Amino acid sequence: MRMTNQDYGKLVNERSKPSPMGRNMVWAFLVGGLICTAGQGLTQLYQSYGLDQDQAGTATSVTLIFAAALLTGLGVFDKLAKRAGAGTLVPITGFANAMVSPALEFKSEGLITGTAAKLFTVAGPVLVFGISASVIYGLILCLLK
Repeated sequence: MRMTNQDYGKLVNERSKPSPMGRNMVWAFLVGGLICTAGQGLTQLYQSYGLDQDQAGTATSVTLIFAAALLTGLGVFDKLAKRAGAGTLVPITGFANAMVSPALEFKSEGLITGTAAKLFTVAGPVLVFGISASVIYGLILCLLK
């Protein structure tokens, strides 16, 4: 049976159930908002302990990364992400999840060749471009001053 792309697209649209887009957007908004609210609460908590704005921001980032990595390792983050969708992609928690997930997937291959090698599958390009950009910006800054 030969089908054109248009026929195939029509068949897929007929057989696939509609996505509850409204409900998905509400869940994404609520979960993303809760993550951001938790981050703001942590920042204020750390400031109440005597940290300045920069130190509190750093402590909040570390806490959110640790929490997302821990929840990924326990399998909770993925369940939440299935329900909340894009709401869990708040940059810092989504990045932590993206780093830990491949490492967990390949842990059966060993600590070095599995977990350690796959840990930087997603993070590697980000780190390379981030470090390269910071070196270039630093050189430009040195040349301009």
